[in-house]
Amino acid sequence: MKLDFGAVIERWPMFVDGAIMTMELAVVATTFGFLIGTAGAIAKRSASESARRIATIYVEAIRNTPILVQIFLVYFGLASLGLKLPAFTVALAALTINVGAYATEIMRAGFDSIPKGQIEAAECLALSRRQVYWHIMLRPAMEKVYPALTSQFVLLMLASSVCSQISAEELTAVSNFVQSDTYRPFETYAFVGAVYVLLSLAMRACLWGIGLVLFPRRRRLGVPL
Repeated sequence: MKLDFGAVIERWPMFVDGAIMTMELAVVATTFGFLIGTAGAIAKRSASESARRIATIYVEAIRNTPILVQIFLVYFGLASLGLKLPAFTVALAALTINVGAYATEIMRAGFDSIPKGQIEAAECLALSRRQVYWHIMLRPAMEKVYPALTSQFVLLMLASSVCSQISAEELTAVSNFVQSDTYRPFETYAFVGAVYVLLSLAMRACLWGIGLVLFPRRRRLGVPL
């Protein structure tokens, strides 16, 4: 077997387009997934039993089913309702729903880590429940669980590879086309694997930089993000 990466590398514009779509999926799904996760964590700590049940059902349903099954459910479910959306939109919706469930549990753990005395002090100052979450709990909770959130968001980017199953033209879908066109599967997937490593490192670096901006106290104390 003679390795030949030339036929693969010369198709680099296709890989660039696929990598861009992969990062678009990751960034947008991460943003909306974090918002869903924060809302879900608040719901799980709510005094409303119905809110807690809905949040728990959502989290358990997502965390106990494969992401590929979730993508198919969204893809074929929307089609059965007559909504024929682009593959990118469907993939984005499925990834957002998926990461939202994991972010819910991560943020819940962050909220639970806030000292009760700190919350009681805020309540003694007549702050509303919304104000307590916004001013007293949200940022400290996010600071405590930021490393876990970072890892989960990078895993989401890597998991976006399964979106190739619904013809979303992200990086893995591009590699499938290239290997079938060049008959060089090993070289193609070795090259794509290296690209995923670079994307993961780049995403971690970006999230690390965001953490330095959001949490200057950790930066001053030298606590790793």
